[in-house]
Amino acid sequence: MERSSATESILPMTSIRSGSGIELTPDVYCYTVQIANVFFIGNPEVSNEWVLVDAGMPHSTNKILKAAENRFGPDHQLKAIILTHGHFDHVGSLIDILEQYNVPVYAHPLEFPYLTGATDYPQPDTSVQGGVVAKISGIFPVKAIDISAHLHELPSDGSVPGMPGWQWIHTPGHSEGHVSLFREQGRVLIAGDAFVTVKQDSLYKVLRQKKAIHGPPVYLTTNWRAAWESVCKLADFEPSIAATGHGKPVRGAALARGLVSLAENFQKEAVPAHGKYVHTK
Repeated sequence: MERSSATESILPMTSIRSGSGIELTPDVYCYTVQIANVFFIGNPEVSNEWVLVDAGMPHSTNKILKAAENRFGPDHQLKAIILTHGHFDHVGSLIDILEQYNVPVYAHPLEFPYLTGATDYPQPDTSVQGGVVAKISGIFPVKAIDISAHLHELPSDGSVPGMPGWQWIHTPGHSEGHVSLFREQGRVLIAGDAFVTVKQDSLYKVLRQKKAIHGPPVYLTTNWRAAWESVCKLADFEPSIAATGHGKPVRGAALARGLVSLAENFQKEAVPAHGKYVHTK
């Protein structure tokens, strides 16, 4: 496995929720590391086996695994890792975790170039309309990592390995191979960065975790038409609970109103007025 700047960099940003977790359902647990969320899938009352969705910020391995131990016990068994996409804040601790747990990693094939060392991500757009985080996004790592020995395609039938009852949904825009995960039982959605529940370019709102439904992070989203279509697709699923890669989980009427409003007013509410990716197809 080849490391990159994605595993070597520490960002001096930590939200007030860092190190805390919340149980969305008995078998879905959202844990925050710095400014990103990871998800533990598995019911500790039934089994010590679990699946990890995304791998958080760089240098978060010990925190993630300690949280898993607290939830599933010291003999917990990680069975697989599912990636919504491969940006640095979703794979930051992936290589370190794989050094301890030889498990398969599943992702959409369009994300493979960034996970096999073949292609680096596009540079963040520091010129995009947005707040402080957008302006400093040039320091964010974009170099590909190489986890070829562990990497597998998500099944073509839409199922999610190790997560019975779940389906993956291709939701590109923020990245080509971005996926979201949905389970009909409980209408639970893990949306990655297809949309987020904190305005990710605002430093104040990131640090304070001010909750609202927003489009994907502006500085790393390269296809705004696809991003809008993905939000519309997710709104059609009518989730009852949604958890995203950044921000607090949202439920019920607030989720329904916010997601429909985002889909209907995406150009005004989500798409920046200017930026190098704004008018790309």
